[in-house]
Amino acid sequence: MPMPQTYFHASLDFDAFLQDVRDTCILQTHHQAYHTLRAVLHTFRAHLTTSQALEFANILPAVTRAIFVEDWVEDWQPGETPPPFPDRNSLTRKVKSVRQDHNMAPDSAISDVAKALRRSSVDERQLDRVLARLPEGAVDFWTPRL
Repeated sequence: MPMPQTYFHASLDFDAFLQDVRDTCILQTHHQAYHTLRAVLHTFRAHLTTSQALEFANILPAVTRAIFVEDWVEDWQPGETPPPFPDRNSLTRKVKSVRQDHNMAPDSAISDVAKALRRSSVDERQLDRVLARLPEGAVDFWTPRL
């Protein structure tokens, strides 16, 4: 069996996605885009059970999936019931609180990352099917705002 293309091109695909996040968020560097992406992914993950998070992770490209599941034990308590999704302002405050002294995430970070993810990284139909099975608030989280 040949190596899957998703792994073969993982670095190139992730670099293009990160550039899209950077440009959509109007950030200056890939480092700022990476930290914004990571904060958005981990903020979302905090409101999912382990099995829900793994179902979501399964539709992400390889490097984005790795970022989504990293620091599993530190930031996440598998087996515990996650809190429900709060309102968008609370979620945005959480995103901006991650590595607060180095965080350049704009107020629109969740929406901006959702736009970039939908535009270049995932099959939108598959994403929408998975989101529909997740807790209330998951669909709204990944629905870009105008």
